[in-house]
Amino acid sequence: MSFVSVSKKNWILKDSNQEDIIFFKENFFLDEITSKLLSIRNIKREEVERFLNPSIKNLLPNPASLIDMKKSTKRALQGILNNQKIGIFGDYDVDGASSTALLGNFFSHLNISYEFYIPDRKKEGYGPSVQAFEKLIQKGVKLIFTVDCGTLSFDAIEYAKENKIDVIVLDHHQSEINLPQAYSVINPNRLDDKSKLNYLCAAGVTFMFLIALNKDLRSINWYQDNKIIEPNLLNYLDLVSLGTICDVVPLIGLNRAIVKQGLKILKSKNNLGLKTLIDICRVDSTPSVYHVGYLLGPRINAGGRVGKSSHGANLLLSKNPKNVFKIASELDNFNKERQFLENDVLNKILKEVENKLSDPVLVISGENWHEGVIGIVASKIKDKVNKPVIIISIDKNLGKASARSVIGFDIGSVIIAATQENILIRGGGHKMAGGFSIKVQNIEKFREFVIKKFKNVNKYLKKEKTLYLDSIISPSAINIEFYQKVNLLAPFGSGNPEPRFVIENVKMLNSKILKEKHIKSTLIGQEGSTIRSIAFNSIENEIGAYLLKKDNRLFNIAGKLSLNEWRGESNVEFIIDDISVNKAFKNMVPSSIG
Repeated sequence: MSFVSVSKKNWILKDSNQEDIIFFKENFFLDEITSKLLSIRNIKREEVERFLNPSIKNLLPNPASLIDMKKSTKRALQGILNNQKIGIFGDYDVDGASSTALLGNFFSHLNISYEFYIPDRKKEGYGPSVQAFEKLIQKGVKLIFTVDCGTLSFDAIEYAKENKIDVIVLDHHQSEINLPQAYSVINPNRLDDKSKLNYLCAAGVTFMFLIALNKDLRSINWYQDNKIIEPNLLNYLDLVSLGTICDVVPLIGLNRAIVKQGLKILKSKNNLGLKTLIDICRVDSTPSVYHVGYLLGPRINAGGRVGKSSHGANLLLSKNPKNVFKIASELDNFNKERQFLENDVLNKILKEVENKLSDPVLVISGENWHEGVIGIVASKIKDKVNKPVIIISIDKNLGKASARSVIGFDIGSVIIAATQENILIRGGGHKMAGGFSIKVQNIEKFREFVIKKFKNVNKYLKKEKTLYLDSIISPSAINIEFYQKVNLLAPFGSGNPEPRFVIENVKMLNSKILKEKHIKSTLIGQEGSTIRSIAFNSIENEIGAYLLKKDNRLFNIAGKLSLNEWRGESNVEFIIDDISVNKAFKNMVPSSIG
């Protein structure tokens, strides 16, 4: 396309099928933009109803489709019937805290005694260790669940087996061919699993397990015999949606129903910890994916990053208002500390990056960078340079790393392969993110290994920065009615990206800086409609520079819609992702909507 984007991105309008658009409009009584967005997302005609109205009832598969599910619930049932104390080992991130809280709240409802353990990120690292399992066993635990970890924890699980303790793994991380000697491993990313549920996070896997276990308890009249009211598992969906959103798994299939229903449960504030955190974050409007992903999630994560790793799980488990408020307040403060540390580490690493920008994969190492924030920093640099980024924090002879990748390069598999080659001490992850430990003398060897892997798939990856857009709209479309039409496709997230639009030929009326980093502008279209807009974190980039220079020329804006709710009033803003200054754009793309 013949135009210039100020951030040097190539704008591409997504394809749609006119026949499908007509079909959606005629058969589902949908308007033009909703029909077009469905077509762009390749929603099949027979799936439209389930996509627009996702429900647990209609989308829930048989939990037994997951390998080891029946075996696991049978063992858990045995533990409950024999009143065995249960141990829960969870990861220190939001998904781990959510999964831990799901099991903990369920067992509390059943009056089953349990202990949980969240490792310290810096001192213990990711996943179970022999020492951690030993501590659980010393507390009288007879059955251990690992949640959001455990698939590659060979040593710790072997130790548990030697001590006659069964371990049930509830995980979603990528696996090797060989699995640890656990009693059972429920993981949709096992190489032999055929459930097609590999898009679930650990909280989703845990929810499936609880559905199966609850059914088994009901079938033997356990609730009736023990005079306990059967829990409504749908009330746990706030926790499941929390893990699902914050782990950035695709919002497709069952995950759509989990998040849509979970946000409704979140609104009712059933969970004391989430309610308190919502109040501290001053979320006055209906909770959304944004609130969970950008306000609640980072605070829960902050405990594992810079504070106390167990704070997140404790927040979601505690029923004591005074204790919960204390934890939530500390998490809020930890998050502020995390932001400070993040900026400090980012500035240090950006200096290191300058000499390596030509590398196809950035592998950056340095002394004592805070391990709790290197993952976030890697993500920010990856977005900036559009290539995989791996940051290694060195302490003495050991490096601990976080990796973030680009679409098409499976960094989790690369880390597992490097571990099998004995280049790494241990490691694992997902397609887009991972972590590992490495001896300092192997860093250069690993860099060569990962670059070689990248070059093998690089020819299939897009080289340029690309901004994919759904449609051109007119300035007059920035209103509540149009927003509601677009929002029919919510919840948005990974796998169902928020629709992005182009508005052409606008002029600047005024702009101002907010909180020293955002730019709020009022724009006007050629037909006279005004547009309230905001460009987040733009004060130091090309977008901010353009908005602040108050150029009188016409320009085009690309971005998404946002609903502002404040003191009973609602208005729609346009969040600017990019700007182009070429007037010829209109002639090269389909006609506008709005």
